[in-house]
Amino acid sequence: MSPSSTTPASPKPAGQTASHPTPSQPSRSRLGTWLDHHVFSLVASLGRMLHKPGSAALTIGVMAVALALPLGLWAALGNIERFAGEVQEARQISVFLKPDITLARADALAAELRTREDIAAIELRTPEQGLAELREISGLDESIAALSIEGGGGDNPLPSLLVVTPTGDERVLAQSLQTLPEVDLVQHDAAWRERLDGWLRFGTRLAWVLAALLGLGALLVVGNTVRLDIQQRREEIAVLQLLGATDGFIRRPFLYLGGCYGLLAGLLALALLGAAGLALRAPLAELARSYGSGFELAGFALRHAAAMIVGAGVLGWLGAGLVTGHYLRQTRPTET
Repeated sequence: MSPSSTTPASPKPAGQTASHPTPSQPSRSRLGTWLDHHVFSLVASLGRMLHKPGSAALTIGVMAVALALPLGLWAALGNIERFAGEVQEARQISVFLKPDITLARADALAAELRTREDIAAIELRTPEQGLAELREISGLDESIAALSIEGGGGDNPLPSLLVVTPTGDERVLAQSLQTLPEVDLVQHDAAWRERLDGWLRFGTRLAWVLAALLGLGALLVVGNTVRLDIQQRREEIAVLQLLGATDGFIRRPFLYLGGCYGLLAGLLALALLGAAGLALRAPLAELARSYGSGFELAGFALRHAAAMIVGAGVLGWLGAGLVTGHYLRQTRPTET
């Protein structure tokens, strides 16, 4: 054995270490490749949309209209519910006392009822106040004067009135007030609010049905657009399959294409609804002012708008995934 074969290796200078690949380097390289392909797929999808602007605009427009219809119905229902809430806060019960109840007894009864927990407020209106309000609203000054209702010709036939604002269920309170011995008649407008609640429930169900049907239509639109793109690239897909590319690798650009269609359609749908809201806000505010109300049309909150855009993107992504997956299952080469 030669001396050189037994000579130990000379130590490396201080500060130098052996260069060995760390276990994290391959995974980092795979992660970088994966991210690069995602970025490339996104850019390629946008490029294909810009390459055919007419077809892309038509697809986005059809999807936007399909999405805008249920979203517009939801916005309308939200404004109606908000208006109904304002009406509910102002609901009142009219309690007409018997004609023989004196004003002092009516005042004492109002004081007794104010202590109840189911009553928020009570306003006592005297017969004189009721007559003045009747003359102001009806415009029957001459008729009232001719019948000598006011003044020396006769007595005021109007009873005392208690205007009650409830804190809870007004129907239960109205039934309770009707049992009082001093009460002659109780009037409240709960029936029309119940019908309004019924219409709101029906409108909400209708919005969900329209959303399902039109969402399916948007899904089919994206799927058909991606299918046409797949047919144009079938030779490229066949070569990738022969080279051993996975379905996920082939599917990824089409998924981004469908997602881009959905996101842009969601943005356009919100823009259409915003334009419709601007067109309707001024005349609706003027109509509300004519009824003495400050009600104004409200749009979607920021978080709701963001959720709608993301949902439209997911819808496009799903449509592209279904079509691409079906095509790849049919064309995947099999080993013989």
